[in-house]
Amino acid sequence: MDATAAATLLPIAAETAGSSMDLLTELTILVLAAFVGFEVISKVPNTLHTPLMSATNAIHGIVLLGGLVVIGRADGVLDDVILVIAIAFGTINIVGGFLVTDRMLEMFKRKPAKGEAGKSGERERAGVGA
Repeated sequence: MDATAAATLLPIAAETAGSSMDLLTELTILVLAAFVGFEVISKVPNTLHTPLMSATNAIHGIVLLGGLVVIGRADGVLDDVILVIAIAFGTINIVGGFLVTDRMLEMFKRKPAKGEAGKSGERERAGVGA
């Protein structure tokens, strides 16, 4: 089989493969994926949560771009509405993830000593940058 024939059959195979699954099968896969995801994430040590959040934010960004590509090819109004809602939720997820990551990184910053904190406060009140 040459490359042209394979490229022609690929969309047909993807279309028929997607139509053979019913709603119950898809919901079963979703629930199993949720349980597996929970088990995997709960086993991650605390020191790796911040890098894991950063990687997850990057993946969510790629998923959001995929949603934007799909909305460009949507056929009906219902598809557009569902995709806009999905993109809005994805955006909220990404922004929230970055806020949580930033908050987690703040915990790793060293706090200035008591003597240094007073000096920097005096400089700021005097108008001199720290």
